[in-house]
Formats: sequence, C-alpha cells, structure tokens
Amino acid sequence: MLRHEPRPGKLVAGVVLVLTGVLYAGDAGGAWEIPWFVAIPLVTGGLCLAGAVAFLTGRLRRRRTAGRTATD
Repeated sequence: MLRHEPRPGKLVAGVVLVLTGVLYAGDAGGAWEIPWFVAIPLVTGGLCLAGAVAFLTGRLRRRRTAGRTATD
C-alpha cells in the first residue's frame, strides 16, 4: 500500500531543476560552457510542463473518483 499518492507534476519539476543544476555544475567545473541565459527558458519551460502534468493528473483523479459509486 502506498503511503502517499504520487505527484508526477512535482517529479517533473524536480527533474528539470536538477538538470539545470547539473548543467551549471558542469559549467562551473569546466566540463563545458553554458550561457547564463539558458536557465531562464529551461526552468520556465520545465515549470510550465510540471504545471500541465499536475493539472492533468488532478483532472484524471477527479474524473476517476466522480465515477465511483458507494458500493465500489
């Protein structure tokens, strides 16, 4: 049994922010060159994607629980 319900929107947001951190850590370590402005569209796009995933997940959960009856 799950202790909590999964939140895929938070997972997407976390993955994007970790990816951004890894990119800039590689830049700081000298592994590659990343322009400073790359973080803005990466984080903004990732947070928008996470919001869309969270919205769809919420809609699917509401739809699933609304279809259940008291005998289920």
